[in-house]
Amino acid sequence: MAFIDTIRRVLVPDKTAGKYCIALDVGTEMVKALLFENENGKGKVIGVGRFRQRLQDMQAGMVTDIQGVVTNCQEAIEQAVEQAGVEPDQTIIGIAGELVKGATTVVEYERPKPNEKIDARELEGIVQKVQWQASDQVRKQLALETGYQEIEVKLVNAAIVDVQIDGHKIHNPLGFQGRKVSVGIFNSFAPLVHLGALQTIAEELDLDLLSIATEPYAVAVSVGNDEAGEFSAIFIDVGGGTTDIALVRNGGVVGTKMFSLGGRAFTKRLAQHFNISFEKAEVMKLDYSHGRIDAASRDLVRSVLEQDAAVWISGIELILNELAESEHLPLRILLCGGGSVLPEIKGALDKFNWQETLPFSRTPQISFIKPSDVTNIVDTTGLLTSSQDITPMALANLAMDLMGEEQLVDILLRKVAKIIQQ
Repeated sequence: MAFIDTIRRVLVPDKTAGKYCIALDVGTEMVKALLFENENGKGKVIGVGRFRQRLQDMQAGMVTDIQGVVTNCQEAIEQAVEQAGVEPDQTIIGIAGELVKGATTVVEYERPKPNEKIDARELEGIVQKVQWQASDQVRKQLALETGYQEIEVKLVNAAIVDVQIDGHKIHNPLGFQGRKVSVGIFNSFAPLVHLGALQTIAEELDLDLLSIATEPYAVAVSVGNDEAGEFSAIFIDVGGGTTDIALVRNGGVVGTKMFSLGGRAFTKRLAQHFNISFEKAEVMKLDYSHGRIDAASRDLVRSVLEQDAAVWISGIELILNELAESEHLPLRILLCGGGSVLPEIKGALDKFNWQETLPFSRTPQISFIKPSDVTNIVDTTGLLTSSQDITPMALANLAMDLMGEEQLVDILLRKVAKIIQQ
């Protein structure tokens, strides 16, 4: 299949498919599969599967052995199917990694005839103008930061995050009058090799690809809907190979960034220090995280892991400086991901002097995202209980939007996105 056909499938989901879908979080350490159905606008999780990846299957959130990952996904999906008793026919797959970049671009313009109502033709022109500018900016940033040529990076997904007319927040601008229009679009880009690998995985699994979605974006839009346009927070998802960060201001995703330091780095540190295998070090780390080792061993492990925690918090500081762009940062930090259960992660955040080097008005409040915080997803299995379950639940939440009725502005965005990929 030509790659442009792949993009069409990613950006224009098939609404005629059945109601059972698999959310696949293809993580560095673990594949997580949630089988859910669309029930009256809610995603009802009826099957859960988890399967550990081999060291050679993934590196820093990037697929390095497609067939190995396909096998692992099949194992996780089979667990979910056995529990649910139904077969899915479509999937949403999360994408992460240091080279996956996301940013929101806002374009403002003044309408020459403010008394006329905005129609579909004008709206399409607005979206096209915003999208071309956004795509150009993000592509140039990726080329500058990574050395990749622009042809080697592709649009993963795009979403309208903010529309305002004369300073008033609007859900759907069609039919409104006004002079000054502001539209913000979140775009995420990834290397072609990474995006293509996930497309191949979906094909090998014989599932229709509803969407490939940037994981920190999915997490960021899965929490805080009750606060509407007032919600602001910093999301930190600590996975096995990467840490993903998303900044949300006033209900809109400002940007996402990732860096290649996650739970696997802490395991490797323990393996090197104690001269044991990676597998034994992983067991030691998990036992330590859950308080299953004696006091003397606990103190020794803590002293080893605190070194990597100091490096990790430096990465957080660097990325937040880039995302802030001199504006004050939200006073809420929300944690999730399997790596976040390591005590040194929360400890490093609690000890950090946020106001010394970052634009915080006061010390931010740090807390974990709970599965019950994810909107529109209902767990009927009782198996989604920890922070490592947040990302696949967030993907399922995003899939519910794609499976439902789209607003005209979103339809036009997808239309323009197809043109940009050609």
